[in-house]
Amino acid sequence: MRVLVTGATGFVGKRLCPVLVERGVEVRAMTRKPDTYDGPGEPVRGDVHDADSLAAALEGCDVAVYLVHSLDDRDFERKDAEAATTFGTVAAAAGVQQIVYLGGLGDDGEDLSAHLRSRREVEHKLAEGGVPVTVLRAAIVVGAGGISWEITRQLVKNLPAMVVPKWVSTRTQPVAVDDVIRYLDGVIGHEGAIGKTLEIGGPEQLTYLDMMQQAAQEMLGRKVPIVTVPLLSPGLSSHWISFVTDVEVTTAKNLIDSMSTEVVVRDHTILDLVPGETIPYREAVRRALAESAEQQPA
Repeated sequence: MRVLVTGATGFVGKRLCPVLVERGVEVRAMTRKPDTYDGPGEPVRGDVHDADSLAAALEGCDVAVYLVHSLDDRDFERKDAEAATTFGTVAAAAGVQQIVYLGGLGDDGEDLSAHLRSRREVEHKLAEGGVPVTVLRAAIVVGAGGISWEITRQLVKNLPAMVVPKWVSTRTQPVAVDDVIRYLDGVIGHEGAIGKTLEIGGPEQLTYLDMMQQAAQEMLGRKVPIVTVPLLSPGLSSHWISFVTDVEVTTAKNLIDSMSTEVVVRDHTILDLVPGETIPYREAVRRALAESAEQQPA
């Protein structure tokens, strides 16, 4: 089986490629700079906005894993929709049998944020070419280098106390990046997963406040004083986060817009297809902290 992994150097892609190679999958690692790629698999040039480059990258592939987004762009909804349409069309022409897409949790409805609405649109655009799409919908993915986790880590690290908006009381269902990789690996080429939309999450439903306090206990050995205020708009919240962390303000705003929406797993079909115990949040935090420490220069 030959699998194209888009975003092969990204947060999820760089973890998925070695797992697939280890189980004997022929991996094509798609990147815009293949000459600098030093991970496992065959590096290939590809840009989701360039149909010609995608045709070469997808040629002969059985499965394509779509891990691309434009959250750092103010016009991300349009760009992501166009990219997904192009990718789905080219994948169909190349004879791809399955597209696997990592999307976002959240009940369908008119109150979805722009971020989650875009994730839904990408699901549909990828499928328009005719290739069956397997969608894994996740909430917060916890792992070193993940944007949502980095916001949590840096807020706890940099602030002795916090004044936070009311969205910190929203429930979510964080999932360890190791579990995300296990699920992606499990559905790639799995006949029972083809064309399915599957929800994935860790074993706990937590508020963002719970997550910050548990992270603080792991990082600092104590909770941090946190005061919730009712009036702190997504715009102000994003500027606050970009000031305290190294997350760019456009990305922060696009993520924060979604944080007032409850995102929890309601369908557990994935457990029948890819069985196994999921990693608790605090263990996921410990792993993320350990990996970050290993990446620090000596």
